[in-house]
Amino acid sequence: MEALTQRTQSPALSPAAGCGCESGSQVMITVGIVEDNGELRTSLARMVEAAPGYRCVCACSTAEEALREMPSAQPQVVLMDIHLPHRSGIECTRRLRDLCPATQVLILTVYDDNDNIFNALKAGASGYLLKRSTPKEILKAITEVKEGGAPMSTQIARKVVASLREPPADPTAGGEPLSERELEVLGHMSKGYSEKEIADKMHVSVNTIKTHRKHVYHKLHIRSRAEILLRFHA
Repeated sequence: MEALTQRTQSPALSPAAGCGCESGSQVMITVGIVEDNGELRTSLARMVEAAPGYRCVCACSTAEEALREMPSAQPQVVLMDIHLPHRSGIECTRRLRDLCPATQVLILTVYDDNDNIFNALKAGASGYLLKRSTPKEILKAITEVKEGGAPMSTQIARKVVASLREPPADPTAGGEPLSERELEVLGHMSKGYSEKEIADKMHVSVNTIKTHRKHVYHKLHIRSRAEILLRFHA
């Protein structure tokens, strides 16, 4: 992230203020940031604002600020640090997913240990990047998360793949049973297909897939697509 921190000398953005203006009628991906390092927070916000098609709508320094400000800002994607004062980014992710179900959380941290990775994903994070990621990689991940993907840094993905060597969970064991179509959607999601790709494969609309996904999440008590990749794999 050195390129980011060297890019600006400006003071940190105020927590709830929008970080820029929309570009005409262009559809924007709205982004929130939760990062306690003021210089990095500002650099991330500037990076988002400088990229066509992205807009920073909220930048917070603590979990408490994020839980207070994000529900009104309603960003589509939140970049979340794990190490925050008072309350961790993992706990913030869990609460934020309850307060803003439509908001996707993308972890951006220096921590690459298994406990933080899996706890963050189980808390509802949709992706996990290390702070050594380039601006291009971060922007690409934001778009992937917005489109239903689960981006991860290569090192993180390797750890997740290693965990998948264990026998997969049985989606039919216990809890409310899935319908045949829901099982089919779960199978495609566990292979990493996007909602559009699944819709094409099943010859239905993306909205139909979203409905099936919602039912799968509810019945299996799953909070994110990333957790599907952890619990169920082909």
